Formats: sequence, structure tokens, C-alpha cells
Amino acid sequence: MIRIETIDLYEQYPQKERGTGGELTVYALRPIQKVDPNRRFPAMLILPGGAYRWVSPREAEPVAMRFLSRGFSCFVLNYSCAPARFPVALREAAMAMKYIRSHSDDLYVDPHQVVALGFSAGGHLCGTLGTLYDGPELIDIADGATIRPDALILCYPVSVSHGRTHEESFCNLCGADRGLMDRLSLDRLVRADMMPVFLWHTRTDESVPVDGTLKLASALAEKDVPFALHVFAAGKHGLATADELVYRQDALPPVSDGVRDWPELAIRFLREKGFQVLDGE
Repeated sequence: MIRIETIDLYEQYPQKERGTGGELTVYALRPIQKVDPNRRFPAMLILPGGAYRWVSPREAEPVAMRFLSRGFSCFVLNYSCAPARFPVALREAAMAMKYIRSHSDDLYVDPHQVVALGFSAGGHLCGTLGTLYDGPELIDIADGATIRPDALILCYPVSVSHGRTHEESFCNLCGADRGLMDRLSLDRLVRADMMPVFLWHTRTDESVPVDGTLKLASALAEKDVPFALHVFAAGKHGLATADELVYRQDALPPVSDGVRDWPELAIRFLREKGFQVLDGE
């Protein structure tokens, strides 16, 4: 019932310059032919974190497994990191969106229900995909409608380049170009025609301060973009699903109540926005 394969996006969409990443792992649900052969599933593009220095495995397949169980076909992108600079990773994310939508029939995906989900620096990448999809960096890959996500889920994202932030992520993405860092601060990229956004963070995040997520939420509110924000009292950075999918049962990270429920909270948000999501227990 699940189709699993790895796609080299640069073979699908040849580019003048090739990044070191660009591999898309597909976990696509298939309908049961004797029950509903024409069924289509919502899709989720997952962008793990790693400070634009690496791609974290704990925010990859375990997350896909969690959302597969709720009826999402999942696609995990291993994108290019430093020394690759902007817009290489963004272009790969756009290619991934193009692949999902252009193969929607073969993948049994609903092309109108494609979510992009990102963690930490992957949350920043997710945010740029949700704001720059029709920008000059991507115009040669596809039209904006093809690569525009229908919703965003940002998990403890690297949101802003100013104030208390995660300098390493922006340096890995932009080098020493301060002007580019300022341009790519998500709070400055928010636009009134954005898709719905779900955000969560912990107050005690020691690596990526919660301040950036609060600034991003304020910018979304100012533009009247539909969003939900959850700030939990305690939990370290990089929690992913924060459960036994990632951690040993005897070594679960201490978190405050509600943190491990973030996938369910995100699913409820998507259902409110019209996504066809399976009911939980």
C-alpha cells in the first residue's frame, strides 16, 4: 500500500548548476483498488533542519511515518547545504513541489492539498518556499501556482535574521552577505496572499530563540494571514516528534504537556482549512 523510492530531482529537472542534495524520498500511499481505486491523498513535503549545514535524519523518516498514519503521502527532501548558498536549497524545494504535483496522478496525490512542513533551518526553507514561490529565483523551474504549498507547518523555525536568532543558519545560507540575510528574514517576506500557517516552538529552546517565531506570528497577524501559534513551556531544540519514533523509551527528552501532541494539533488545523485527513484514535 506504500510506494517507497528515491528520486534524483536533478535527473528529473536538469539545471545549469547541480547542488550536492536534491534527493526526494517518496512514501506514497496507494488506494486499495477494490475499495476506492480513484482515491487521492493529501501530500506533505518534509524539510528537515540542520542549520543549513546538514539534513537531520530525526526530522525526516520518523516524521513521515507519523503523518503517513494519518493519510498523508510524504516526501522527504535531502536538500543542499553549505557550502551551497541561497537559492540552491530553495530551488530544490521548488523542484520537489513540481515533482509532487506533476506526478499527482501516478502518486495518487490530491494536487490541491500539498503541505510543506519544515524544522528549524528547514522551517526557514519552508517559509521561503511559501513566500518566494513566484520570485525570480524560481521562475525557470515552474509557474508559482505549481510550486506554491497549500499550507505551511513551521516547527521551531529559524524565522528572523535580526535580534535574537540563529546566526549559523543564516551564515551557512547567505555567507557574509548581510543584505541577503535581511532580505530572507521571514517576518519581512510575509505577504497578504499567503497560505495558512501552523507554527510551534518551545520557550526554552536553547538554539533557536522563540523570539523569531513570535515576530513571524506578529507579521502574519499584521497581514491577516490565517495562522495558529503554539508556544510550549519547556522542551529542547530539535525535538522532531519527541517520542519513541526518534528517542529510546528510556531516554525521552523532558518536555512540557502538549509538546508531543503537536502533530495532532497541526492535523486539526489542516482539517479546519479543508484538508481531508484521517481521524485519529
